[in-house]
Amino acid sequence: MTVVVRLLFRRKRPALPPLGEAEAYARCHGDRSTEILSVDPMPPPEPEPPRLAVTGETLRQAFEQRLRSRSSHHA
Repeated sequence: MTVVVRLLFRRKRPALPPLGEAEAYARCHGDRSTEILSVDPMPPPEPEPPRLAVTGETLRQAFEQRLRSRSSHHA
């Protein structure tokens, strides 16, 4: 019941005057501030070196195979 009574006796607010474009923009976005500084963008990070799919063991096996093929050509 108290809610209904409050709604019936609610005061109307006076209508606000219409805003111009500059005033509306200032209310939405604020005024320009001198606190904002221009900042140079950071350079992009250096790319990571490519990851090779070669392990130490496969490299050793390939080296041994080249040694064997070299000795079979010279024999």
